[in-house]
Amino acid sequence: MLEIKNLKASINDRDILKGLNLSIKAGEVHAIMGPNGSGKSTLANVLSGKAGYKVSGDLKYQGVSLKEIPIEKRAQKGIFLAFQYPLEIPGVNTNNFLKTSLNTIRKAKGKKEMDTLSFLKLVKEKSAELGIDEKILSRQLNVGFSGGEKKKNEILQMKILDPTLTILDETDSGLDIDALKTIANGVNSSRNEKKSFLVITHYQRLLDYIKPDYVHVLSDGKIIKSGDSNLAQELEKKGYKKIN
Repeated sequence: MLEIKNLKASINDRDILKGLNLSIKAGEVHAIMGPNGSGKSTLANVLSGKAGYKVSGDLKYQGVSLKEIPIEKRAQKGIFLAFQYPLEIPGVNTNNFLKTSLNTIRKAKGKKEMDTLSFLKLVKEKSAELGIDEKILSRQLNVGFSGGEKKKNEILQMKILDPTLTILDETDSGLDIDALKTIANGVNSSRNEKKSFLVITHYQRLLDYIKPDYVHVLSDGKIIKSGDSNLAQELEKKGYKKIN
């Protein structure tokens, strides 16, 4: 699914990722944990195709190099990034945004665009699965949303767009327990042998609800240790400084 070898990334002449290696197979859930400034969000940005980074090394998704593929094409190929701080977009209706995004991806895959009635049925179904009030979908995208509503909306987008690789960039930050459970439910209900997840987090608590197959510790731009879900609990007890 995703193969990363000796990935290096810098911005404004500052080296952030310094030779990162990671392999994620279809159906796996990987978690990356690390202290602030370790390169977690940079990794998410580089994978999604955000501009501004100087990138070297191998970065392949489904056997194809991502380095020359722009951000919108990566989304069409099935890569989805749930933001740590979702943007507010005044004047853009949430429902219209979701429908346009879905049909853009369907069109890129050679599929027929989904009509309005079918789309509304899909939204109703996915909103119910997540326990999300459909009223937020008639509002402007993320405008006036609480932190929890913004994160829930990100997970609703994931459920509707149905990506093969989902990257959660500290989606759990600032969430209460109910919102956290909604996020976890969205991920757990989407897990299957064809989809992969990369959960980037600072704390272990999200991993109480989303049990990863592998946990990696990112420090100073490199993965310094990998293990199973027990590694997250070890980090919670010992902290990052005592992990080596």
